[in-house]
Amino acid sequence: MNSNETTICALASSVGKGGIGVVRVSGPLCKVIAKKMLGLVPKPRYAHYGLFFDQENDEIDKGIAIFFPKPHSFTGQDVLEFQGHGGMSVMHCVLESAISMGAKPAEPGEFSKRAFLNGKMDLVQAEAVADMIDANSKHASKSAFRSLSGVFSSQVNALTKSIIELRVFVEATIDFSDEEIDFLQSEQVKLKTKGIKQAVETILKSATQGVILREGLNVAIAGKPNAGKSSLLNALTQESSAIVTDIAGTTRDVLKETIHVNSRPLNIIDTAGLHDSDDKIEKEGIKRAHLEIERADVVLMVFDAQDGSPDFSILPKNMDDNSLLLIKNKVDLTSGSVKREVINDIVQLSVSAKHSKGMELLRKELSDIAGLEDFSEGVVLARKRHIIALEASLASIDNAIMQLENGAVELMAEDLRFAGQFMGSITGEFSSDDLLGEIFSSFCIGK
Repeated sequence: MNSNETTICALASSVGKGGIGVVRVSGPLCKVIAKKMLGLVPKPRYAHYGLFFDQENDEIDKGIAIFFPKPHSFTGQDVLEFQGHGGMSVMHCVLESAISMGAKPAEPGEFSKRAFLNGKMDLVQAEAVADMIDANSKHASKSAFRSLSGVFSSQVNALTKSIIELRVFVEATIDFSDEEIDFLQSEQVKLKTKGIKQAVETILKSATQGVILREGLNVAIAGKPNAGKSSLLNALTQESSAIVTDIAGTTRDVLKETIHVNSRPLNIIDTAGLHDSDDKIEKEGIKRAHLEIERADVVLMVFDAQDGSPDFSILPKNMDDNSLLLIKNKVDLTSGSVKREVINDIVQLSVSAKHSKGMELLRKELSDIAGLEDFSEGVVLARKRHIIALEASLASIDNAIMQLENGAVELMAEDLRFAGQFMGSITGEFSSDDLLGEIFSSFCIGK
C-alpha cells in the first residue's frame, strides 16, 4: 500500500510526564478521526480547545487540537495534532483512540520520510530535523537550522546544476564533432571544471567541520601502562572518570567521555596500556585499544617524561592519517616544564596530568585540530554519508580533468555524470529505498 494512503500516529513530545503531551496524526483519515474524537473538524491552522473522546465516546482529556490540511502541512498530507496533558496514560489513551479509528503506529522517522517523499523538504533538510533534536550545543543547533533552512541544499543543488550543464555541453561537442567546435581544445572547459572542483572542495571542508560539530572529534589516548593516560582523561574531563593507581594496567577496557572545548564536542577515549602481555583479559583490552586508535581523529601518544622519548613501536601498524599529538607526561617528576614544542614535525606538549598542569595547552591544541575557529556562517551540520558523496564526486571530477587532458571527451562526460549523481544523492535527487530506510530508521518515532 502506498504510504500516502495510510494514516499514521505517534507521540510527538518526549516520553514521560510533562505539562503538555502532543500526539500527531498524518494521513487521509485525519478528518474522520477529528470528527470522532473532537465532534468536528477544526478550522485549518486554528487552535481548537475542547474535549477529546475515545472510541466509546467517553471523555479522556481536554486540550487543544490543530488541523493542517494537505498540502500545507509538515508531511504534505492532512495532519492533526492533539495537545493534551502530558501524562503517559492520557497520551496512551489518545493514541489508542486514533489507532482504533484506523490509524497505525508510525515507524521511526516516518513523518519526516513522508515530508521528503511528498516534496516538502529534501533529504538534507529531513536529516536536519533529527539533528536539531540531537544537537548537543548552541553552535550545533544553529548549524542544524542552517541545513533545515536549505543553506546546504542550495549549495549542493547549485553545484549539481553546474556539473550537469558542463556535462551537457561536453556531450553536445561529441554529437557535433564534425562541426568546427574547438571549445574543448581551449582552456575554458578545463578552467570551468577546475572551478567546480574548487567549489566542491569548499563545501567538503564546511561539511567536514559540520560532521565534527555533530558527532564530535574522536580523541584516543594511547601509551604504555602507567604512563598517566587515565590521569590525563580525568584532567581533561575534570572528573574522576577513570580509576588511577600506581599499579600498571588498571585500565583494561575502553572508557569514553565527551567534553566541550570552546563549544567543540570532543569524544575522549581512554585505552588499555599498550605492551606485550600473556594475560587473556589484557590482550583483549589491547586489541580494543588498537581498534579505537586506528579509527580515531586524533591520537594522544602519552609517555613518561622520565623515559625521555615515546616508543612508537607500540602503536598499531594500521594507523592511517590520524593527527598524532605527543604528550610528555609527569614533567613534575623531572626538571622539565609545561610547554609546547614541535619535534620532527609533530607537536609535543609537556604536561603534568596528575596536577592538571598544561591542560589549557592541550585543550587549545585539540580545538585548533577540530578546525572550527570562528563558527562562520558557512558551517552546516553534516553527516558521514554527505562526506562520502562529496569525496566521490570530487574523485570523479578529478578523473574528468584527467580524461580531458588525455583527449578522451566521452570518458570525461561519463565522469561528470557520476559526479552529478554523487552530488544528487546528498539531497535525495538520486536515492535508493535502502538508503532512505537506513536514514529515517535513526529518527525518533514522532518525527
